Amino acid sequence: MKRRFISLLFTAVFAAGALTGCGGNGEVSTQAATNGSAAVEESKDVSLTNVSYDPTRELYAAYNELFKEHWKETTGGNVEITQSHGGSGKQALEVANGLEADVVTLALEYDVNAVQNAGLIDEGWLDEFPLESSPYTSTIVFLVRKGNPKNIKDWDDLAKEGVGVITPNPKTSGGACWNYLAAWSYAKKNISEDEEQIKEFVKKIYKNVLVLDSGARGATTSFVENGQGDVLIAWENEAFLSIKDYPDDYEIIVPSLSILAQPSVAVVDKVVDERGTREAATEYLNYLYSDEAQRIAGDNFYRPSDPDILKEYEDVFDLDVDLVTIEDFGGWNEAHEKHFADGGIFDQIYEN
Repeated sequence: MKRRFISLLFTAVFAAGALTGCGGNGEVSTQAATNGSAAVEESKDVSLTNVSYDPTRELYAAYNELFKEHWKETTGGNVEITQSHGGSGKQALEVANGLEADVVTLALEYDVNAVQNAGLIDEGWLDEFPLESSPYTSTIVFLVRKGNPKNIKDWDDLAKEGVGVITPNPKTSGGACWNYLAAWSYAKKNISEDEEQIKEFVKKIYKNVLVLDSGARGATTSFVENGQGDVLIAWENEAFLSIKDYPDDYEIIVPSLSILAQPSVAVVDKVVDERGTREAATEYLNYLYSDEAQRIAGDNFYRPSDPDILKEYEDVFDLDVDLVTIEDFGGWNEAHEKHFADGGIFDQIYEN
């Protein structure tokens, strides 16, 4: 199944991002980010902690090995990297409450803002790296059992009686927020502009939810390993990993409309200044934009932000799927306040 995307949009956005200078102490240039990375003059050994979200385990297992080689080549020193994974919202809360992180690589901008609001990240983090500090993207698809026995083709099929849905909890999972917003967007475009009717449609989907796991990987486990449900609403990369592991058992359904999911990365300023790791932490995120790292993202089923490298994966990804963006919801602050804050629309439809 050939997968296509809106490459012209990425070309324009990536080009615009490449003109933006990196923040921090100005030790690494954005031009270096697009060409690989600037050589760091000082040689030293260092340890970093990357607090990330659930489905990036395989991505960073591979990237960390690449970065260790890069750091050794450019500084002569060694770097040790500790990973932490969980639901994105929960991870943000953990960092805000004291979990030490040199960098965060979370599922969405709002979760990084939560760490900033705790006084740990300086203002302007979104512009520190290209493309609003989003070095790779994803979208939301459906994972169904081989043969698609419930004939699930689009979001309206998830609202039908007798369809068991697996999706994580938007209160703790960033991927779950993207899932919910994609369903909302489908209803707005295809069912009604009336908000009450949209709410009723999304409510039907969540009435079919059998398990609300705390994170995306837990939801995958419920569907793939525990055999629950008929369809998993999933990150695209998470669905592809399931197909890779179980090629004869599952298949991916791309809905007619989905959402451009933009995971966000940031240096945790207060921590790196206390630990003296700013140089390494900045380079760690900067190097995600290198050609080598972009291909690691693609190999792990994330969409590279570099449009030229993205084209190398046009036989993997659907590069023509209709994608809304978070800007269609007024940005993350507005979307979270309306939909996911206590007493918001998600609480209203799920508790009732």
